[in-house]
Amino acid sequence: MAKVCPGEAPQVPSVTPYLSSSKRETYTIWMKSLVCNTNGCTVYNSSGQIVYRVDNYDRKCSKEVLLMNLQGKLLYTIRKKKLQAFERWDGYKWSGSCKFNKEEKPWFQVKRYSRMLMGSLACQITVGFEKYWMVRLTGKTTAGYRIVDIDGGVVAEAKKKLSSSGIVLGEDVLTLEMETRMDHSLIMAIVTAYGSICRKM
Repeated sequence: MAKVCPGEAPQVPSVTPYLSSSKRETYTIWMKSLVCNTNGCTVYNSSGQIVYRVDNYDRKCSKEVLLMNLQGKLLYTIRKKKLQAFERWDGYKWSGSCKFNKEEKPWFQVKRYSRMLMGSLACQITVGFEKYWMVRLTGKTTAGYRIVDIDGGVVAEAKKKLSSSGIVLGEDVLTLEMETRMDHSLIMAIVTAYGSICRKM
C-alpha cells in the first residue's frame, strides 16, 4: 500500500514551519485527525514532518475549528457565521488570550458562493483590504481547488495526491502547493475554512 506521506516517522520540527518560505512548498493534507482517526486533518511537509493539525474529535461540521501546530499551539480559530443570505467563516489569529472578544475583527473572512450562480468560483476570501478567490478544479485526478489573487495569480493549489505510479491515494488525501508570497499558516487556515465549508471536517 502506498504511503500517505513519504519519509521517516514524523518528528517535531526544529524550526518554525508556518512562516512564509523563500521557496515554493509542497504539503500533504490528510483529512483525518491524529487522535484515533477522528474528524479533522493532519498536514505534513515534504520531509514527512507534521506541521499543522485540526482535531474535532467526534464532531463534524463544527461551528468552530482550531488550527494548531504539531505541539498543539493555537494558530487560528475559524468560526462559522450565518447571515441572512449566505454563510461566512471568520478567521481569528491567536493573540495569546484564552477569551474570545466579540468586538475583535477577524484576520480573514471566507464567503461561500452559490455553485449555480458563480460556477467554478467557490468562495471569496478577504484578508485586510486584499481579495482572493477559491476556484474549483475538476477532473478525475486533478479535482481540487486553487486560491488566486485579484490578478489571477496562483497563491496555492490543492489536488488529489497521486502515488509514484499515478494512482490516486484517496478522496481524503491532497497535495497542497503554496507559493512564497503569503504566510503559509494563513493559507492553511483558509484551506481549513474551505474544508469546513465542504463539510470535510
